[in-house]
Amino acid sequence: MELERTAVDIRQCEKTFLDGTKALQLTNLLIEPGEVVALLGPSGCGKTTLLRIIAGLEKSDGDGSVWFGSDNVTRLPVERRGIGMVFQHYALFPQMSVASNIGYGLKIRGVSEQEIKRTVGELVDLVRLNGLEHRKPKELSGGQRQRVALARAIAVRPKVLLLDEPLTALDAKLKESLRDELADLLRRLNITAIHVTHDQHEAMSIADRLVVMLAGKVIQVGTAEDLYRSPKHPFVASFLGRINTLKVIRDSRGQTGVCIGGTWIPCFASVNKDSEVMLRPEDISLSVVDSLDSPTKIAHRVFLGDRVHLRVHTEDAGDLLVDAARDCPFQTGESVKVHVAAEALMSFGDY
Repeated sequence: MELERTAVDIRQCEKTFLDGTKALQLTNLLIEPGEVVALLGPSGCGKTTLLRIIAGLEKSDGDGSVWFGSDNVTRLPVERRGIGMVFQHYALFPQMSVASNIGYGLKIRGVSEQEIKRTVGELVDLVRLNGLEHRKPKELSGGQRQRVALARAIAVRPKVLLLDEPLTALDAKLKESLRDELADLLRRLNITAIHVTHDQHEAMSIADRLVVMLAGKVIQVGTAEDLYRSPKHPFVASFLGRINTLKVIRDSRGQTGVCIGGTWIPCFASVNKDSEVMLRPEDISLSVVDSLDSPTKIAHRVFLGDRVHLRVHTEDAGDLLVDAARDCPFQTGESVKVHVAAEALMSFGDY
């Protein structure tokens, strides 16, 4: 099924509600044609408000505008913007079959029965619902209902697909399998899609780029790998995965650094005393120590099958989270030596 690839350009958009709540700070964002972008952040960060402005369900303050390609859609109502929407509870018509749900948008637009049948058949194949066309939503699994909602949204050939936490209602195991399926389907559709979620693993699995938001403001935009490896803000570092926060100190020569398990690690010249640096658990390695009296010990160990999560107690840096390979031999109570490369320390200045 060929769908239109449309750029989405958000220009100078912001939103203040009547009670004075600033839900969205001044925002500019360009989404490329055919790109899948995730708006990611905790509850109340502004991601849903931004999605609703794009959809036309909310109006931006002042002179903010939304463009679909070369078309300014700011003043167009939601039904004229050419969008498809998938909500977290799917909102399927319970009395209708799968086929009728998928074809509903075409029917109310006056499309011929023959064209509806052809389009529905094509979409049933695309979302792998063959043999289920005559079932009602209550006879489907959560994953199947999610696919019906997605097929219904794209049946009308939208310019932009908007997904508002579409996997939230699913259990953890089903969510994990469906996020890969959704990512694959969006790539095959080659449609511009904007996906709202608070789940960083879901966003990293599905989107080409992440837009991380906090307190109504876009904090950083980039690929999942760029944001994970090179965060520009401590919130981005802590939100995308586990993190250790370490206090910066000065040594006897006045140089800045951190002390971890008795080992001095210098920091970059731009890092000031009294600031903090962050460290990923997987960037810490452990080795055997000669002295059994070493104060650096394994405080807690959790085996997770493919990896081991450790909490290592140190006298100088407190407790550290460590991610180790599944064959890590160290057990709770054993003494260890901690190794960290200076380049693994992440600093943010005044961000």
